[in-house]
Amino acid sequence: MSEKAQTFHPGETVPQSGNYERNCGQSHRWDTSTNVKNHTFPPLPEDCSGGAWALKDPAHPAD
Repeated sequence: MSEKAQTFHPGETVPQSGNYERNCGQSHRWDTSTNVKNHTFPPLPEDCSGGAWALKDPAHPAD
């Protein structure tokens, strides 16, 4: 994940549909979350040391 990636916190509105990854830098089995535009970001797992989500793969790059 790029260090310059914009991050989003749990409860914020998803700006673009796609797969988001946690910003903890760990390699977890469930490292990504698929989120839909205008929905809210889910909470991070309790054992995650990160604090936000960052877009990894947009669902519709032209949006």
